[in-house]
Amino acid sequence: MKINLDRIIFENRKSIKEIEEGTLLSPKFNDEGLIPCVTVENETKEVLMVSYLNDLALKKTIATNKAHYYSRSRKAIWLKGEISGMTHKINEIYIDDDQDSIIFVVSLGIPTKGGKKASCHVGYKSCFYRKIKISENKLQLEFTEKEKSFDPEIVYEGIDNPTKI
Repeated sequence: MKINLDRIIFENRKSIKEIEEGTLLSPKFNDEGLIPCVTVENETKEVLMVSYLNDLALKKTIATNKAHYYSRSRKAIWLKGEISGMTHKINEIYIDDDQDSIIFVVSLGIPTKGGKKASCHVGYKSCFYRKIKISENKLQLEFTEKEKSFDPEIVYEGIDNPTKI
């Protein structure tokens, strides 16, 4: 059920009892006005990404049932899949006990220029496609996904990479 964006009002945080065990939504954004968000695929329960939301990104997500995130590097809200087609359709939204972190449970869209369902701009299904491994007393990254789900050079042709050094 969609709701009009201007009708979404987050409640003021008035009591610990209400925050922890009540029914009022009163998210706690950090000093930069952000709240962390973990995005999980509905079908597999695989963690796809960790991101941030600001007040408006959370409200737009609730209003449209489409995941909106806040980019700290671009300092802007972005609609997931707006360019690539790899949308995050919201199935459920969870908030933790003290209402300072969010989980989106989503269904994935397919990239507009071919490939399989994915979420990561690098081409893998999940942004967590490597794990940390200790090998011969050295830290290394080991790939957990063996192949990319799509070619990012095709899907994001002419678009700057969002990863910053």
